Amino acid sequence: MNIDTEKSLQLWGGVECTVNRVGPRFFNQLERNGHWDRVEDLDRFAALGLRTLRFPLLWELLAPNSPGEIDWSWPDDRLTRARHLGLRPIAGLLHHGSGPVYTSLLDPRFPEKFAQYADAVARRYPWIDAYTPINEPLTTARFSALYGHWYPHAQDDSSFARALLNECRATALAMRAIRDINPEAKLIQTDDLGKTFSTPAVSYQAAFENDRRWITWDLLSGMVDRTHPLWSYFKWAGVTDSKLEFFLREPSPPDVIGANYYVTSERFLDDNFSAYPAECRGGNGREIYADIAAVRSELSDIAGPTNLLMELWERYETPIAITEAHLGCTPDEQLRWFMEIWNAAGEARSAGADVRAVTVWSLLGSFDWNSLVTRDEGHYEPGVFDVFDGEPRETELGKMVRELTARGTFDHPCLATPGWWQRQPEPQAA
Repeated sequence: MNIDTEKSLQLWGGVECTVNRVGPRFFNQLERNGHWDRVEDLDRFAALGLRTLRFPLLWELLAPNSPGEIDWSWPDDRLTRARHLGLRPIAGLLHHGSGPVYTSLLDPRFPEKFAQYADAVARRYPWIDAYTPINEPLTTARFSALYGHWYPHAQDDSSFARALLNECRATALAMRAIRDINPEAKLIQTDDLGKTFSTPAVSYQAAFENDRRWITWDLLSGMVDRTHPLWSYFKWAGVTDSKLEFFLREPSPPDVIGANYYVTSERFLDDNFSAYPAECRGGNGREIYADIAAVRSELSDIAGPTNLLMELWERYETPIAITEAHLGCTPDEQLRWFMEIWNAAGEARSAGADVRAVTVWSLLGSFDWNSLVTRDEGHYEPGVFDVFDGEPRETELGKMVRELTARGTFDHPCLATPGWWQRQPEPQAA
């Protein structure tokens, strides 16, 4: 299946595969959901009608101890099975991680070390023609080097800028190495697709975040020059001209922009922070404000996925795929959420945007994302399959996937009711 020639909206799949680090410990979703030990999962995915999978070939798992010691046994087995089943892989090399123990997002040599690993993968599997080298560079840099949730647990703008630039340079160097082996390899670059709203007092912060939301794709596309809104921010954060000018000299624009959209992707900032629980309060060093999901705010409306896809298309005029769509909630709400995203992709296509695919994410569910994978509490959210008891059991979402891959449509009684994020709050009793 060729992403360049397919005319109808495609349905892709992906297994939640985060391998993030908190202190000295690595949190491995592939181990927790059992996919690492079940090659037959690939048969289950193919039986759903899926033909394209975001496929984890993760640096931390295949080369954990030394750059020169790569264990190919797991990917050799899985990729052979995938090819037999007609599943096309989009190879992911780092998924919310900081790399193995011999590097980190703040390592000056991180880009070169990562590119060396990408080169080894491409030499081993020269037929792979689609890559997401680093998943969500902006989100990962924020969580690891601005908010301190994940290793290396930094909480300052300088570290954030260094981490982000390292990830984007690593992506560009990786694609250069990959294309030396397979010139036809495509870059499918993911990041969160959101938008920030605010009260008037902190509108300047919302404006900054709305400029920042594009930065992964802007950097790789060679758009960050001295006229870019974030050039002065990077300079203030200590980034040298040469680090930024690298992307002007050697842009590596995505062939497909991967937009990850969640119910929490759109944010609302409120300077009346005392009205919110302590865990919602943050700040920028200048003032404190609450940062909450916009769907839980008093906003009368949010942008929504269709409008955000059109903003993305108008900015880059590059093919788009929704590369993660998932909601941790009841089975009915999961159906409503995925159908809303599927319909939004169709609406954007009808409006002229080149939207190629929607990815049903968390095929096997996910663990502890309610704490942003900072705690090991066993909190499980099912996906297309429920693996809580060890053996994958297909859920209602699986039935939806089967219908969409077969016919492009799906109907269910629950879809007549709006999702919780669309319902107006009931008026309070006097």
